Amino acid sequence: MKNKALKSDLSSIRAELRSQEKELADKNRRAKQSTALKKSADIADELPSDDKQLFAAATNQVKPLIHDTVRLNKTGHKSNTSLKNDQAGNKANRAVAQFHFSDEFEPDLNQQGPMKYVREGVDSFEVKNLRRGHYAPDLILDLHGLDQHQAKKELAALLHACQKEHAQCICIVHGIGSHILKNKVPHWLVQHPDVMAFHQAPLEWGGNGALLALIELKDKFNRD
Repeated sequence: MKNKALKSDLSSIRAELRSQEKELADKNRRAKQSTALKKSADIADELPSDDKQLFAAATNQVKPLIHDTVRLNKTGHKSNTSLKNDQAGNKANRAVAQFHFSDEFEPDLNQQGPMKYVREGVDSFEVKNLRRGHYAPDLILDLHGLDQHQAKKELAALLHACQKEHAQCICIVHGIGSHILKNKVPHWLVQHPDVMAFHQAPLEWGGNGALLALIELKDKFNRD
């Protein structure tokens, strides 16, 4: 008997809650309709008398719309595998972007005439193309105002960006000044595996204070 009475009470409570929810929904709907009508009335009050009649005739049968909004929440969580892959990828990218240039390495570069270099296996004609300005730089790096440590980091980042930006030709503006970066930049470029060739830049790109370098793109995407 007690169980039946308890069930009856619960049923009554549920019915009352449903009734209250319905009343609240009706109140909200009426409030929204009232607000919409008030806005329409405010607009109508601002119109000239002739326009008021036209406005009233146009909106006489208009009923306010009630919008139901569904909100989708993203958890934003990644699986452990995805996080590990992202971390590994970021670590690899940082390692490439921070390529280590040795200051002890002394390449055998031509000391007579303009600075130039061509990697073994690369057609020497590419150096002539650089000298003649047949290649326009896709990216330009200005090293003015940087010390050797900063310049090395910027140069490594530039060479890393070449692969992402598909930049076949780059210009490194090292300046002249005390000749420190002017002498160091060619020694650094020779060490990087992506550098195919470089030559003192034509006058329009910096002349004696800059180098044009040709970059090997790993995905073989060529910009003509």
